[in-house]
Amino acid sequence: MRIAFIGLGNMGAPMATNLIKAGHDVCVFDLSEKAMQPLEDAGASRAKSAEAVTQGADVVISMLPAGAHVKGLYLGNDAAQGLLATMTGNPLIIDASTIAPDDSRRVGAAAAERGFAFVDAPVSGGVAGAVAGTLTFIVGGSEEGFERARPVLEAMGKNIFHAGDTGSGQVAKLCNNMLLGILMSGTAEALALGVENGLDPAVLSEIMKQSSGGNWALNGYNPWPGVMEKAPASNDYQGGFLTDLMAKDLGLAWELALKSKSTVPMGSQARNLFALHAAQGSGGLDFSSIQRLYRRDKE
Repeated sequence: MRIAFIGLGNMGAPMATNLIKAGHDVCVFDLSEKAMQPLEDAGASRAKSAEAVTQGADVVISMLPAGAHVKGLYLGNDAAQGLLATMTGNPLIIDASTIAPDDSRRVGAAAAERGFAFVDAPVSGGVAGAVAGTLTFIVGGSEEGFERARPVLEAMGKNIFHAGDTGSGQVAKLCNNMLLGILMSGTAEALALGVENGLDPAVLSEIMKQSSGGNWALNGYNPWPGVMEKAPASNDYQGGFLTDLMAKDLGLAWELALKSKSTVPMGSQARNLFALHAAQGSGGLDFSSIQRLYRRDKE
């Protein structure tokens, strides 16, 4: 298939690379010329605009930071018309961004009006999962759209779930990331408590991994530097899933809770902690750097 891929950030670039490896004809576009060069070197073609990249595409995939970017891309804004007004043929649109469910529903409804199939397919698994092709895709949309998307998503991920109608993928993703934020902040808090009372962070981590406190952060993404060699914490919290993005997702989860009048006290606390951490200058670091918020030595 000819696949147009828009958005080549920390996640988008390795996802597009795996599509190339799977034998697809991939054309890419990003506002950054620098971001497109590695994909071109890997075998992709590049386009000069978002409008150009979609021409003749069987599938259009977007991986953008926020709902405003997704709505601007497909629906347009004061500066330009959106892709839905310029695309031809019958491409499947897959938006892998994490945005508000209502934003996905709005874009999906506009796509349907023009006869295009649309699914929201936010991902879980981080940069490591994107590189390894083991991402989890959480898809919202029609059964037909899901089945059309499945073979494309399988080139980039290991677990593909159909959560329900358009927007459902976003709801499930926000629930997941709210829990992730709670787990990471709680893990960092527990590690700091143990170290401040004389424990080795590696020893304490192993104890908790094998005990009832075990969780994903301890198993594969330890927030304490030096405990887990390949975790961002051991690389000065570079790369990975940025604190700014976690703060954004927790904000979206909080807004979702307000709309449904759901009680999310721990999610709200995690949102406040990551917002504080980002405001203190750590927004560009991996979200596991929340550990620094708890450390007295401020490593």
